[in-house]
Amino acid sequence: MTDITRADGRALDQLRPVTIERGWSAHAEGSALISFGNTRVLCTASFTNGVPRWLTGKGKGWVTAEYAMLPRATNSRNDRESIKGKVGGRTHEISRLIGRALRAVVDTKALGENTIVIDCDVLQADGGTRTAAITGAYVALADAIEWGRRKKFIAQRSEVLFDSVSAISVGIVDQTPMLDLAYVEDVRAETDMNVVVTGRGLFVEVQGTAEGAPFDKAELDRLLELGVNGCGDLRDIQTAALEASLEG
Repeated sequence: MTDITRADGRALDQLRPVTIERGWSAHAEGSALISFGNTRVLCTASFTNGVPRWLTGKGKGWVTAEYAMLPRATNSRNDRESIKGKVGGRTHEISRLIGRALRAVVDTKALGENTIVIDCDVLQADGGTRTAAITGAYVALADAIEWGRRKKFIAQRSEVLFDSVSAISVGIVDQTPMLDLAYVEDVRAETDMNVVVTGRGLFVEVQGTAEGAPFDKAELDRLLELGVNGCGDLRDIQTAALEASLEG
């Protein structure tokens, strides 16, 4: 490893401080306010008994997600996409990514003909908003599923979630692979990558781009190693959050 110093003093393989506050929303069936350092995302899960028309009668449920960024989540104000009358390509891409990540660990037959929609709203952005959204969305989803079980929409013994899922960013900055890029690192990265991993360490998705110089296989292997280890730490944080009492 190199003795390079990161802007916030972290080690190259160290996450930013991560916190998950469950039950943040009094109205949603599941919710979590997640912070990756100064990035904060509110994830709310809405449970509906019933499925889209194309799934009716098939005995399967549906999990999907929507992602949005508040106008002043960044340094300057951005117009709401609803005002523009068009959802941007980046927003569509991230929404689909979150949905794919969650469905990778959901048994839709065990869910039954129920629908869960996860809304991920970025309150404050400092890099890694999509990875924070996936990690927080899983916690909100787990609580929404338990809500459905208590209301008897889901069978008591059905194992809807057969694994957990989380995500983290990795990248090469100043020729050095590092974990969980803050914005000041992300904008300088020669390689930028998002890694989505299950609790068992299986890959759901890897999105990597050489923003500057191309990367070789050894660098790719190091980035994936950082991503898997980082997601292992996030899995432990998710587990601890879900085991904690909401009343406590």
